[in-house]
Amino acid sequence: MKIFAIRLKPNEDLRESLKKFAIQQHIQAGFILSAIGSLKKAKIRFANQENSTVFSDKFEILALNGTVAITGVHLHIAIADKQGKTIGGHLDNGCIIYTTAEIVIGATEEFSFKRTFDEQTGYQELEIETQRNAEGCEE
Repeated sequence: MKIFAIRLKPNEDLRESLKKFAIQQHIQAGFILSAIGSLKKAKIRFANQENSTVFSDKFEILALNGTVAITGVHLHIAIADKQGKTIGGHLDNGCIIYTTAEIVIGATEEFSFKRTFDEQTGYQELEIETQRNAEGCEE
């Protein structure tokens, strides 16, 4: 497993920056190991909703989970406002860094992730392919 660390700076878009990083680093099958930081704008889609909700305030990033690959990212986030109220859901483009975001990404060469449309769910869903030539994988 490879480990990557990235620090995002003020005004960067969290999701777009992670997509760009995955492409630059040729990450085929990555996952978030750790993430902390802050946002000044959050765009989150809640369960079973078509549209995202935009929040404009200062938020602490409490958790960020999901998959990262050159073919796309699928991330869920939990954030807290100044009263400690926590909200979370599907991370959308438009989550803007306030002061920093410190993110650690793990990546395996045993798999590659891609996203294809699933007629049953109506979403781009994860497809996992085993890389036959990866060390430790059976042929």
